Amino acid sequence: MHLKKRIGLVVVVALGMIFGLSTLLTQAALPAPSVSAQARVAFSPALERVGEGFTLPLFLTHAGDDSGRIFVVEKGGTIALLENGRRGTVFLDISDRVRASGYEQGLLGLAFHPNYARNGYFYVNYTNRQGHTVIERYSVSSSDPNRADPNSAKRILLIEQPYANHNGGMIAFGPDGFLYIGMGDGGSANDPLGAGQNKRTLLGKILRLDVDNGDPYAIPTGNPYADGREGLAEIWSIGWRNPWRFSFDRLTGDKYIADVGQNRYEEVHLERRGAPGGLNYGWNIMEGKHCFAPRTGCNPNGLQMPIAEYDHSQGISITGGYVYRGKAFPRMQGYYFFADFGSTKVWALREVRANEWEMTEIMSARFPVSSFGEDEDGELYLVDFGGGTIHRLIDRE
Repeated sequence: MHLKKRIGLVVVVALGMIFGLSTLLTQAALPAPSVSAQARVAFSPALERVGEGFTLPLFLTHAGDDSGRIFVVEKGGTIALLENGRRGTVFLDISDRVRASGYEQGLLGLAFHPNYARNGYFYVNYTNRQGHTVIERYSVSSSDPNRADPNSAKRILLIEQPYANHNGGMIAFGPDGFLYIGMGDGGSANDPLGAGQNKRTLLGKILRLDVDNGDPYAIPTGNPYADGREGLAEIWSIGWRNPWRFSFDRLTGDKYIADVGQNRYEEVHLERRGAPGGLNYGWNIMEGKHCFAPRTGCNPNGLQMPIAEYDHSQGISITGGYVYRGKAFPRMQGYYFFADFGSTKVWALREVRANEWEMTEIMSARFPVSSFGEDEDGELYLVDFGGGTIHRLIDRE
């Protein structure tokens, strides 16, 4: 699959399988944090194209080394620099070990070590040739800061995948210095393996690893099942369907997780900094704020409700973003931005009072948003999967 121009609606719907879609079911609503009706934001959002020439880009990030460089992850197995408005130097090419043939397979995530400027370590999440999830560490080249050493791979974790979809893909370091990994429920549809609620599988979870200790990692003492008696030690939270993109607010340390829905609802969750491990985000008992299995009369006790959701009249596959903490556009401060891959709608979300959230549709990106990205200064970018372009979110003032 090789797309060099904006993809049409039919292809967008098919590629929506990247984030796991299927047929509609009837579900019953349950109480949750309130979201107010549509409101107007205090800024004038627009998109400014800043890059082009990428092939099926899935993520954008920075190295945190004061270099100002922007790295773009491409599905086929490459990471390239954004240079002078175009795809530039290839930082890493591991396409020989990546399976990218499936809609939800490929090189899916990238995280630079918090001390990258000193140790040169970065981590990737990809689907290997056998179709399984691999987390690997690489090192930058000792002779060229714009190139990684492809022979420096160190396997951190391998997770077998029963199906080709719901691979998750996001990896990120939290403010605690640990590596967080988003894992989908293993795929097919409706969570046939019951992975979301099963503490004896890493599927349908967010994991937390200490990659600075142990070989290849240690278990942080605060992990809820660190002793392995009640669940797998790597697990941080449970009840996820496909947490394609999550992020940490660089000011507060709070974690925002967008979980892709099954049939009717897409959802955003908030995990406050300092929250305990072991929280249950509901899948597949619930989809968003609504019963899923069973379709009515489910028990929401002990489950974490989303802070926002939308149904499939608004979109079909959520793409999580970031809280804006840049300096260029002060009127956007504190808003969490996210989008829908299928409908291309973009929303801004903010907490107006304790546990009361205001969700506002601010624009159509007019392209399938596979990811948001953040640069060193906290400025935000949207990644165009079909057209291979990169856009900065701005306030026209």
